[in-house]
Amino acid sequence: MNTLRLILLAAIVGLAGCASTVVVKPGEPADPFSLAPAPSTTSQDPSLPGLKPPVYPVGSLRPLSAMQLDALSVHAVTPPVDIWDRIRRGFAMPDLDNSLVRDREQWYTSRPDYITRMTERGRKYLFHVVEELERRNMPTELALLPFIESAFNPQAVSSAKATGMWQFMPATGKTFELKQNMFRDDRRDVLASTRAALDYLQKLYDMFGDWHLALAAYNWGEGSVGRAIAKNQKLGLGTAYTDLKMPMETQFYVPKLQAIKNIVATPLALNANLPMIANHPYFQTVDISRDIDVAVAAKLAEVPLEDFRALNPSANKPVLLAAGTPQILLPWDNAALFQSNLEAYTGGQLASWTAWIAPSTLKTTDAAKRVGMSEAELRAVNQIPNGMLIKAGSALLVRRSNGINTDVSNHVADNGQLSLAPEVVLRKIVVTAGRRDSVATLAAKYRVSAAALAEWNQVSATAAFKPGQKVSLFLPGKAASTRTARVRSGSGNKAVPAKTAAAVKSKAAGKNPVRVVRK
Repeated sequence: MNTLRLILLAAIVGLAGCASTVVVKPGEPADPFSLAPAPSTTSQDPSLPGLKPPVYPVGSLRPLSAMQLDALSVHAVTPPVDIWDRIRRGFAMPDLDNSLVRDREQWYTSRPDYITRMTERGRKYLFHVVEELERRNMPTELALLPFIESAFNPQAVSSAKATGMWQFMPATGKTFELKQNMFRDDRRDVLASTRAALDYLQKLYDMFGDWHLALAAYNWGEGSVGRAIAKNQKLGLGTAYTDLKMPMETQFYVPKLQAIKNIVATPLALNANLPMIANHPYFQTVDISRDIDVAVAAKLAEVPLEDFRALNPSANKPVLLAAGTPQILLPWDNAALFQSNLEAYTGGQLASWTAWIAPSTLKTTDAAKRVGMSEAELRAVNQIPNGMLIKAGSALLVRRSNGINTDVSNHVADNGQLSLAPEVVLRKIVVTAGRRDSVATLAAKYRVSAAALAEWNQVSATAAFKPGQKVSLFLPGKAASTRTARVRSGSGNKAVPAKTAAAVKSKAAGKNPVRVVRK
């Protein structure tokens, strides 16, 4: 250590006479990792009365103190012990210290199993997140934010439909170019969602000039935070994070992050146990050039399927489409293994699934027949609820026929969407015709097709009804939700209980199939 200090000191003294020197401006703060002025201690030492710090001309190079040399040399040669140590070194946000922070500290530290589960999930992603933060010169506290958002679960979905470990809402995800289509959801993708989240956080910091306000806006929305600030300004109140009136969730948001930061900073002091996470990459990217089943890819990489999905969570279907997902993530030691196994693979086609575009609006039963699958399997793999039609132009995942090796195109892989429409659900009601009621008048009154009404009642489309005659109608469920129906026509004004009916299908009723629901 002493030798290194002497070498550094000699180098600095040697540079003192060079033309290209570091200019130190009056009043600059001391920095142990720069050639800035060292703080003087001699004038404060009572054992050395009368001594004054040396005066250096403005613009001259000042020698480093022993303390600065120690700090500089230690910083230069000592790598982080683990990822937690690396995160600590990059802390740059002001600390928040209030009762809410204490409350959250107690909450987390009283649940060691929860901390363990979160950190075990986070070990796959933390190195990458910290690398990205350091590359952008952003505070490393932000690497802890997924603990608050999702407990580092890339498959997490909130009640508000926020998704992924960074919890992007659909619209915000689109704003930050996260693809959300039939075949993948980049809000779950480790690399894409991290890039988008850091872009968004930096934008919010640039907007508000304060990391606590930026975090509040990430949780509550930039518009909401902006309006809260404007309201306080109008009232002459403070505009810091703790001054704003916010929803309870946002009030606890920064305290939660501060509590996790405190646990990482001083785990022993808070009786917390942080599992060891090494300071090296967990995964690396591997290119794929052909469509490949997720199960096949995991097998070739010799990785458990659950671990493969944890690294590639945006692939929410059983197949990876090379046109839309040209890279996969694999544990560091398995990437080369995957490549060699792929080159030696002789197990037939890599993908047993492909995309199919619906040529017209179809019932799921009819679509399943066209692609040679059971209705149950087609519904399950494409997540099609009951009572829905598949609209023309929809992209569906279907079984690939034997001998077909064509991969899904870029356009479909990037833009394929499944569009559904509800089948028309009708309920039967029975009304009593009044004088001068006919098929035409009742059809107009209830806004149904005259041809359909005639077919329902086994009469011609030009028929007239006798006063008191029972007339059956099939109306959309909402319109026919009452138990009785009245007809106000002529002198008739009677209420008749609605009755159940068997399923009735009629081309005259419209283009979509009709499904009658029994009451």
